[in-house]
Amino acid sequence: MLDETTDLPLILQGAPDTTEFRKLRKRIIREARAVIDQYGMVEPGARWLVCLSGGKDSYTLLAALVELKWRGLLPVDLLACNLDQGQPNFPATVLPDFLTRMQIPHRIEYQDTYSIVVDKVPQGRTYCALCSRLRRGNLYRIAREEGCSAVVLGHHRDDLLETFFMNLFHGGRLATMPPKLLNEDGDLFVYRPLAFVPEADCDRFARAMNYPIIPCDLCGSQEGLQRMQVKALLDEWERRSPGRRNVMFRALMNIRPSHMPDLQLFDFLALARGDKPLLNPNTPPDLTL
Repeated sequence: MLDETTDLPLILQGAPDTTEFRKLRKRIIREARAVIDQYGMVEPGARWLVCLSGGKDSYTLLAALVELKWRGLLPVDLLACNLDQGQPNFPATVLPDFLTRMQIPHRIEYQDTYSIVVDKVPQGRTYCALCSRLRRGNLYRIAREEGCSAVVLGHHRDDLLETFFMNLFHGGRLATMPPKLLNEDGDLFVYRPLAFVPEADCDRFARAMNYPIIPCDLCGSQEGLQRMQVKALLDEWERRSPGRRNVMFRALMNIRPSHMPDLQLFDFLALARGDKPLLNPNTPPDLTL
């Protein structure tokens, strides 16, 4: 099915004609479709605001969604959106030129959040938290203005894992970025269709397609970011035990509330002798006893 080349959307044309790349593309499409189906993201007739930063992940996201729509598997309208945050030396023409060439409906929005971040964040502190809040607020506004029901982001499996460990090490909580989220106002969904896709696959795909990747100089200019430290830790674990990332991600989808000491997750006070444990039939053997 994925070997067809007739009338491909422009963003999918020019792909390497190799078995390895076809397998990569098929894997990304399969995993994105699995996330969309399993988390119930499709509302027929809906419109999605697909956020495009110019990084490898957002290009992979856009290409995957365009392909799924082209194949009749995603009955929603797609509007690509780039928020130009006023970062110095940002190549402002790259994304509008690319999206116009690819004949993809899009909106380019300029909001100088960079100056606000630099002004408000104390010297030596990281920009990420404030930058993210300002960006998200603008994207919500744009989604409402464009009649979109969802803001769609390019976070991949490794982003979810890194966020989990960031919360564990620095936030004192077990949490990550869910594939599907309702915003605080309750009027917009936030979707992450690449939640099952490894970062390495996004990188290989975007580079093989020769998309014009734009680095984030605002974040990349800061050293010692906690997220980079977590990434290095996960890289080391993966190097020592290949497949470790996949095992850890599966754990995020296999939580047993009765085996966590959170009183809000499980009613320990009501637990009585003779109760039968409520276990998922697919739950693996318990290794904690």
